[in-house]
Parts: sequence; C-alpha cells; structure tokens
Amino acid sequence: MTEALFTPFTAGEIEMRNRIVMAPLTRNRADDDTGEVGDLHVEYYRQRAGAGLIVSEGTQISPVGKGYIQTPGIHSEAQVAAWKRVTDAVHAEGGRIVVQLWHVGRVSHVSIQPGGAAPVAPSAIPAGSKTFIKGGFAETSAPRALTVDEIADIVAEYRHAAKMAIKAGFDGVEVHGANGYLVDQFLKTGANTRDDAYGGPVENRARFLFEVLEAITDEIGGGRTGLRISPFSPANGISDADPQETFEYVVKGLNRFGLAFLHVVEGATGGSRELAEGQSVTALKDLFDGPYMANNGYDREMAVAAVRDGAADLVAFGKPFISNPDLVDRLSVDAPLAAPDQATMYGGGAEGYTDYPTLAGSAAA
Repeated sequence: MTEALFTPFTAGEIEMRNRIVMAPLTRNRADDDTGEVGDLHVEYYRQRAGAGLIVSEGTQISPVGKGYIQTPGIHSEAQVAAWKRVTDAVHAEGGRIVVQLWHVGRVSHVSIQPGGAAPVAPSAIPAGSKTFIKGGFAETSAPRALTVDEIADIVAEYRHAAKMAIKAGFDGVEVHGANGYLVDQFLKTGANTRDDAYGGPVENRARFLFEVLEAITDEIGGGRTGLRISPFSPANGISDADPQETFEYVVKGLNRFGLAFLHVVEGATGGSRELAEGQSVTALKDLFDGPYMANNGYDREMAVAAVRDGAADLVAFGKPFISNPDLVDRLSVDAPLAAPDQATMYGGGAEGYTDYPTLAGSAAA
C-alpha cells in the first residue's frame, strides 16, 4: 500500500505528484551585484524536482528587502529571465516550484542596503541577530521605523514581485511571514511598538500582512499564493507577548484569501518542537480552511504519520534536500539519507550544492 505522503495532492491551483515539499533554503550563490541566479541554480533545482513542490530560497522583492549577500531577487527583468531558466528546468522534470517572496526588514546590514542606509522595520528596534556580509557573519545594523507611505510602497513591491514571479514561470508564490523577517516583525509585539494603524492591538499588527496578501491575491489569485509563518519561533530575535492569541487572529483572517497553503514552522526554527503551555499548532491548523504544510524536524516516520492521520496535508523538508537531491525516492524506499556538509552550506560553488549523489549514483560508484 502506498503511504498517503507519496500520493498526488492539489493545493489551490498547484497540482503536485506527492506531498513532500522542498522547504526554502538560503544558499548564497546568486550574483551579489545583480541578484540573478545562474547555471548552478538551474541544475540544483532541476536535481530536486522530484519534490511534490519546491519552495525556492528566499528571494527579495526589492533591493531594500535584501539582508544577506548573494541572495536572489525577483524585481528586475534580468532576474525574471534568469529564474525562467530554473522554472523551465523544474517543469521539464515534471516538478512544481513557487518563489518565496522575502523582505528581511531589520535583519540586514548597512553594507548590503542601497546607499549604505539603515535597514527598515516597523519600529527602530535592533534584531540583535547576525547576517552574512562580505567577510563573514556580522551583527545586524540598527533599523529605522517605516513611515505609513513607505509601508504602502512595500505592499506595492510585493504585488510587483508576484507579477514578476508568474512572468518567470513560477507556479505561484510563498510569502515569507516567518523567522523574524519583515512580516513577522509587524505581527509580533517584541518588534512592533508603533502607535498608529500598524501597531498596538493584533488587528493593527496584522494589517500589513493582510494588505500584502490582498495585493498579491488580487494580482495572481489566492490559489497560487501561500504563506509561511513561525508563530512560536524566536528566530532573529523576535518575540511576542501572546503568540497563540496573535496567530489565532491571523490564521482566521487568512481564510478570506483562499490561499493555496499555510506553511507552519512548528516550534523553534531549526530547533526544538516543544511549545510552552497554552501554545498549540493543532489549534492554529484547525482554524485554517485550506491545505496545511507542516515543517520543522520531520523525518520519514513523522511525515508518513502526519499525513496519514490528517495532522498535515503536506510536509516540508529542508536540510535533507540539501544533501539528498532524490529525497523523495529515498523516503519512498526508506533508504538511508546522506548528511549535509555544513562548511559548504552558505556561499561557494558546485561543491556541496550540485555534487551530492543520488541513491542510484551512490550505488553505481
């Protein structure tokens, strides 16, 4: 009997041949000056097209949205043309791919920002985290608070990026609302101390996210739009006074957009799945009307059980896809997984990026 994890599924307008998703993975191999992907990216994503769905690495919607060197963009015509080669390669293998739309907000550095300016954020509160600049990892720079007019401009940038994504051949987009980046900064009280229409009560803190989703779904449709959140994660120095209350409000509000999926980091990003008393991922899932994508520390057994038991419709795997381009094949036959090389995770060339062997390749060797 085929486990449900390996059966086809349709999320919104996106038809997948299995329920295994390649999670977004920042690998810092784009052209740092132009934000364009290249030949390596074409091969990297082509190799992993066996996933039911690929969510691309975080891809900035504007130059100001950039927080790390060598990350790609989706706001210029040249970037669109470069990404089109990737989407064509994935589609030629029968795969599906969406682009993750990214604005880092305060998680940036003056050396990365246009004109050496301060990063932007809901409030002028430093992240206290690190970013990746020329020369290695560095403390993030202190941000300045956005004006209301600038917030409207960023919403328009999200709309434009979504339009460009479809032009580049992507099957849809995922809005990065997780891990302490701009959308998460607006949602959570630890980063948002505004006293205008975008701060204070949760109805105001969620306004930016809902405006972004309104703009994107108006442009490309809800069936091609997903959202990633990390309600309980402290990633990039983010915190909230009552995340359960905040995200119950958020998730209920999502239903009017008819999203293709809700992608949830369950617990701390890349860390513990344990939650504090009163925090419940299941309660959030039950409030959402659409497909639920689970993420964070899943192995084969957990993923099979989650889909079989209805705890998730889709399961996203991150690091296992780095070192196992044929992850779906390996999971389907319960084969051993190769471990990723930490030294080649960020930056570099083909080594540790496109040279991991498949199961068949390993056997032949």
